[in-house]
Amino acid sequence: MRAPLQGIRVVDLSRVLAGPWASQLLADLGADVVKIERPGQGDDTRQWAPPASDNGTAAYFLATNRGKRSLTLDITRAEGQAIVRQLVAEADVLIENYKVGGLAKYGLDYASLSAVNPRLVYCSVTGFGQDGPYADAPGYDYIVQGMSGLMSITGPADGEPHKVGVAVTDLFTGLYAANAVQAALLERATSGRGAHVDMALFDCSLAMLANVGMNWLVGRTVPPRLGNAHPNIVPYQVFASADGHFILACGNDRQFAAVCAVIGRPELASDTRFARNPDRVAHRDALTAQLADAFATRGRDEWLALLDEAGVPCGPINTVDEAFADPQAVARGMSFAFDDGAGGTLPQIACPLVIDGERVRAGRRPPKLGEHSDEVLAALGYGERDIEGLRRDGVI
Repeated sequence: MRAPLQGIRVVDLSRVLAGPWASQLLADLGADVVKIERPGQGDDTRQWAPPASDNGTAAYFLATNRGKRSLTLDITRAEGQAIVRQLVAEADVLIENYKVGGLAKYGLDYASLSAVNPRLVYCSVTGFGQDGPYADAPGYDYIVQGMSGLMSITGPADGEPHKVGVAVTDLFTGLYAANAVQAALLERATSGRGAHVDMALFDCSLAMLANVGMNWLVGRTVPPRLGNAHPNIVPYQVFASADGHFILACGNDRQFAAVCAVIGRPELASDTRFARNPDRVAHRDALTAQLADAFATRGRDEWLALLDEAGVPCGPINTVDEAFADPQAVARGMSFAFDDGAGGTLPQIACPLVIDGERVRAGRRPPKLGEHSDEVLAALGYGERDIEGLRRDGVI
C-alpha cells in the first residue's frame, strides 16, 4: 500500500475527534501512530454507542482511529510520564488536545518535550488557541459552530440557526492540523528544528466561512441565513418536484438559459430582472417562485434527466445508505472492511486521498484498548517482568 509518510513516528495524546482525525490521516499516509489511552477506559468515544461493532467498539471510535497502535498509559504517574518521554525521544510528531497548559504539570508540554527532542513537531489542538481571552476555555464543536458565525448562516431562512450535521469544525481542524504537521516536517528537513503547531477550532471555523466571511469583510453587510440557497449565485438551491427534492446548481448565465428552456419558460432568460447573475441575486424571490411552480409539475428523476441532458449541474439528495450504494461510491471503493481478528469485520469509510491511481489506506484496523501496550514497551527496552509490574501497578 502507498505510504508516503512511512518512517514518521507519531505519539497521539489526543482524544475524541479533532486530534484523532489528524492522526488518522497521518496513519492513512503511512505514519506509525501510537495512541496513548487511559487504562481501563480509553478514549471516551469507545463508549459512544450505539451503534457498535461485533466486538463492542463504538462506531464513533472506529471512524477516527484506524491505522494506530493503542498503548494504555496513566500519564498522571511519574512512570507513565517517563514512558511518554522515551517515546518522544524517538518520535517525529506529538499531537495533543488538552486544555492550554494542561500537560505542563506532567512535564509533557512543548517546552519540556522539545528539550528531550528538539526535532519534535508538537501539535496542540484546542478550542481557542494558545493565547487570547478564551484560551483557557474548553473547546466544543457545537459551541464553536455557534460562536464563529457558522450556525448563523445554516438552517432555514425563516427558522432557527442549525449546526452542520457532522462535527465539521472538529473535522476541518483535524485536516488543517495534519497539513500543518506535514509542513513543519518539511521545514525541519532544512532547518533541523521541530515546531509547535497551534491549532484552534475557533480559528478553523472562521476560516471555513470562506466566501461568506469575505462577503462580510468586503461588503460589510451581515450575511443572512438562506437555507439551501447560495448567497452569491441564483438559482443555486434545492427545489421541490412533484415527488421529492433535488439540487439545482446553476452557475452561470448560459446554464440559466438552459434551465429556462428545459422548463418551457425561455422568456425568463431575456427578462432584464434575470438575464445576468447579479440581476438574479437582486430579484431572487421573484425568480425562485416561478421556478418552484415549474418544478412542481414533474417528478424528480424526470427533471434530473432533462437538466443533465441540457448540461445543467443538478443532483439528487441521497440518504446516507443511498450515498454509499451509489455506483460512483462503489466504483471508487469508498467503503471497505478490516478483519477484526475474531471472525468478524470492522467496516470503514475509505480515506479520500488517491495518489498515482492508488487509494491511500492504513494497514491496521482500529485497535482494541491497550492492544499494543506490550509491543510498544518491549520496543523501548522493557522486559516482560517490567511490563507485568507496570500493569499490576495500574500504570498501563
